[in-house]
Amino acid sequence: MAVDDHFSLFGLPARFGLDEEALERAWREVAAQVHPDRYATASAVERRVAMQWAARANEAYRQLRNPLLRARYLCEQAGVDLQTESNTAMAPAFLMQQMLWREMLDDARRDAGIAVTLRAELDAAQADMRKQVCELLDGRRDYAAAAARVREWLFIDKIEQELAALRPV
Repeated sequence: MAVDDHFSLFGLPARFGLDEEALERAWREVAAQVHPDRYATASAVERRVAMQWAARANEAYRQLRNPLLRARYLCEQAGVDLQTESNTAMAPAFLMQQMLWREMLDDARRDAGIAVTLRAELDAAQADMRKQVCELLDGRRDYAAAAARVREWLFIDKIEQELAALRPV
């Protein structure tokens, strides 16, 4: 099994707009081929290789099934470093929105109604981000612009995780 990237491992086109059912079917097929149980009576080397392939298939599937991780992966595959640790430059409007969401998150600790409102706003922002990133990656092939949006999307995802940790909404 010689493959260069996650998409080719599953025989899928390298696109953000991925057929999730096709990904699921391809992952199951690959996982069945390399499952360590199929190599129980094989040599130690063959078992180790099967285990490595199974781990690789699982990691590829984990990244491709998550739209945010898939977008990040596509940018990185195109040679664009997201610079998540060093590049904090964002559009002024997004920075303002980020501040508002942070304030809402603080208020959501005391008010369940605000938590519901924040959840709805974050869900809408995630959906909008998904559309924008899809157009940038699949439509325009503008990986640098997509990377900037993915950095913003990472922030939205982080706030969403923090909100989820507060209480079920």
